Amino acid sequence: MTKKKAQKKVETETAEAKETSKTKSKKDTDLKSQLEEAQKSAKDNWEKLLRAQAEMENFKRRTAKDLENAHKYALDGFVKALLEVKDSLSLGLQTAHDKNATLENTAEGLEMTNKVFISTLEKFGVEQIDPVGERFDPEKHEAVTMIPMPDKDSNTVLEVIKVGFTLNGRLVRPAMVIVVQ
Repeated sequence: MTKKKAQKKVETETAEAKETSKTKSKKDTDLKSQLEEAQKSAKDNWEKLLRAQAEMENFKRRTAKDLENAHKYALDGFVKALLEVKDSLSLGLQTAHDKNATLENTAEGLEMTNKVFISTLEKFGVEQIDPVGERFDPEKHEAVTMIPMPDKDSNTVLEVIKVGFTLNGRLVRPAMVIVVQ
């Protein structure tokens, strides 16, 4: 009976060892598949990272190029508009050199050219400061001289020597004026 018990014990241990071996083999297979999945996931994430970095570099280059072009060609529209004024001046000079030109025609041409020039400036946010009769404002006007005039209000602009200009509300050049003392 002891032999049978020993044999049974050996068989039981063998069966348990086989089962343990199967379990270990199954666990090894599970671990290997998990490792392969993790490696595949890591590789995919690495590729995504590299693509994202490449896209970011391309974006930086495009942005730098766009910014460079914006600086380079910012005045393109303004220059095209000024060319109309230049054409008007050239036409006026050509007319002034004509034998039949009169002073009135030349003056009229200059006035039209001035209007074209002013409207071109206004298109781009440049406005004139022509303060005749207004109160003197030291932020917009530069007093060249003061003249006493009892019949005029004190501290008002009597005459504009040079017209001032603003660009989108910001002072570019103050109006040079004569002020009533």
